[in-house]
Amino acid sequence: MINKITIAIDGFSSTGKSTLAKQLAQQLGYIYVDTGAMYRAVAFFAMQNQYISIDSFNKVELVNHLKNISLEFKFNNELGFAEMYLNGQNVEKEIRTIEVSAYVSKVAEVSEVRSKLVEQQQEMGKNKGIVMDGRDIGTVVFPDAELKIFMTASAATRAQRRFDELVQKGDAVTYEEVLKNVEERDYIDTHRKDSPLVMAEDAVEIDNSHLSREEQFQVVLDLVNAIIATN
Repeated sequence: MINKITIAIDGFSSTGKSTLAKQLAQQLGYIYVDTGAMYRAVAFFAMQNQYISIDSFNKVELVNHLKNISLEFKFNNELGFAEMYLNGQNVEKEIRTIEVSAYVSKVAEVSEVRSKLVEQQQEMGKNKGIVMDGRDIGTVVFPDAELKIFMTASAATRAQRRFDELVQKGDAVTYEEVLKNVEERDYIDTHRKDSPLVMAEDAVEIDNSHLSREEQFQVVLDLVNAIIATN
């Protein structure tokens, strides 16, 4: 494809950003980057090294050891998408737990963490032909992206989706626990000082509370094709 563009997908947790991004990347032959996985991996690193717990968060120690964190995406042919590797170890399963979800927004608040990861993300997308999802892709990472999508849905809808996903994986969680986590992450993501979750002025907002994955995908694919045709 000659006219490659940058597609930035932002939005609240559990709105299906990654699912949409994967669909688009596969359809277009683009690179897909799940920035949430990167922040989750850092949060998992902090948990492993006891820098963060329910009662405390030693930000200084985490920042001091950022140089010891190596993040890499490796494509899994069987699964059809890239998995997250932390310091050479596949942590794709470990970073998707409710425990990591409880800490990831707090870790993502740390400016030094954001700076390190944003730099890596911008390097990944310097040649365009990329679909990246997260919280600040259209506002900070790629403010000049040709297409910016902002995804939202009610907290109850998102919690139900997340709950169903975790139960299917065999995790022992309650809906109330997941809803609380979704609401806490919403608050932290939208109130942090560094790169809070906000919709870019030129983003297209999509409330997918009542959209199927297929309907949502077609809406966004039509937007992509329209931009590529005029690019």
